[in-house]
Amino acid sequence: MSGPDPFCEPRRFGRGAALTLLFASVLVAGAATGSFDEPDDSGRKASSARPAPASHREDVAEAAAEAAADGKSPMEAAERAVSRSGDRWGAVYSQGEYEEFEEALDGQYTGVGLWARRERDGRIEVSRVQSGSPAAAAGIREGDRLRTVDGENVAGKPVTDVVSLLRGDADDAAAGTRVRLGLARGAHAWDETLRRARLSTDPITVRRLAGDVTVIKVAAFTKGSGDRVRAAVADAPRADGIVLDLRGNSGGLVTEAVTAASAFLDGGLVATYDVNGEQCALHADSGGDTTRPLVALVDGGTMSAAELLTGALQDRGRAVVVGTRTFGKGSVQMPSRLPGGSVAELTVGHYRTPSGQSVDGRGITPDLEAETEALERAGTVLSGLGDPS
Repeated sequence: MSGPDPFCEPRRFGRGAALTLLFASVLVAGAATGSFDEPDDSGRKASSARPAPASHREDVAEAAAEAAADGKSPMEAAERAVSRSGDRWGAVYSQGEYEEFEEALDGQYTGVGLWARRERDGRIEVSRVQSGSPAAAAGIREGDRLRTVDGENVAGKPVTDVVSLLRGDADDAAAGTRVRLGLARGAHAWDETLRRARLSTDPITVRRLAGDVTVIKVAAFTKGSGDRVRAAVADAPRADGIVLDLRGNSGGLVTEAVTAASAFLDGGLVATYDVNGEQCALHADSGGDTTRPLVALVDGGTMSAAELLTGALQDRGRAVVVGTRTFGKGSVQMPSRLPGGSVAELTVGHYRTPSGQSVDGRGITPDLEAETEALERAGTVLSGLGDPS
């Protein structure tokens, strides 16, 4: 991908991420935040924060280097420097945490195969069980309540903390290690000991509804998901309209979101972004399906790379956006390696939709608001958009 002047040609992108967002909606599979490709000094990540001046980035690197020279923890020193920077989403991650994130973006993870959510009363409830996973083999079901992990009560804990316990982050637990879960189903409570395993995520699901509607659900933009969207569009019956369901999609690789945009656009601008004042652009490939009726379905859990895609389809008049206002996470972070292998990330800029609108802190307003029965509303909209043939 490259763009004409005054936009720079995108370099090899970095895979930065806030793990608290990475695992915010998925307990073990992990939905990813908006990011680019390989962790190095040229990497950039979509996030939500105030840009950090170059001096702050230098402060973080210097603090880590000085701590290492003094025999202290460079990671802790870097965390203090990031906190002082005022960057809301700036963070420092250990080498192990960053490797986990890279695996998640590749569609791989070590865990037991549970998705979960935190209820209003603080309960942690299983929202999905991955087929073929240790959790599925143990008979755990959607709707079961997770009470404890290795004896520790998880009620009231942030989902990210529960994730850490399930994955065994404190011990760098590998596949094959045991984890003991306390579960409840109605009035029945029991314990289950599972062995963690290497599992693969499937972020794309496709189904057909009555009325010539194909629904393409994208849970996260992990590696290869953009091509999966393109294949799903190509395989959909010619008479079908498409609902692109981005609800709860907390982001992923921006390059994959651009590839997904290419399924519906015949080239052209997807987004612009700035890095320390340098203007850059992301463009779709040519040859996408520009005639098939399309609805993008979004909600408050639609973030980052998913918002970038939504904004492109809306601004260019390619899709009707249905649902509720998106999260509003649209800035660019740059990761860099620190002594000891940890990774620091600070925000350096923001991206904008093709019309020049900033997403950061604002989100995207749907063309049609729908808090309930959003999928049904999307189908009604499609029926009014005409025959794709």
